[in-house]
Amino acid sequence: MGATIITSEDLMEFKIELLEDIKELLQNSQTQSGKKWLKSNEVRDLLGISPGTLQNLRVNGTLPYTRIGGVLYYEYHEIMEVLEKNKIQNRI
Repeated sequence: MGATIITSEDLMEFKIELLEDIKELLQNSQTQSGKKWLKSNEVRDLLGISPGTLQNLRVNGTLPYTRIGGVLYYEYHEIMEVLEKNKIQNRI
């Protein structure tokens, strides 16, 4: 079994490639469905909640939304921000 020598330059090149790959993944997976705006039924499916729970999240201001005509739209990244903001860390 031969030894392979890894230089600092090799590590720097790997780091740059890895960061570029991560950036690309984040940009491509900005939304689960590839859409920026989701309708109510898509949000309920995404979060696994009932229509009443979604209504409560709207009414109490937890989840921002936009109404156009009679249709409610939710921005995907705002849903993710609400989830992150309300994340509870275990003390283990």
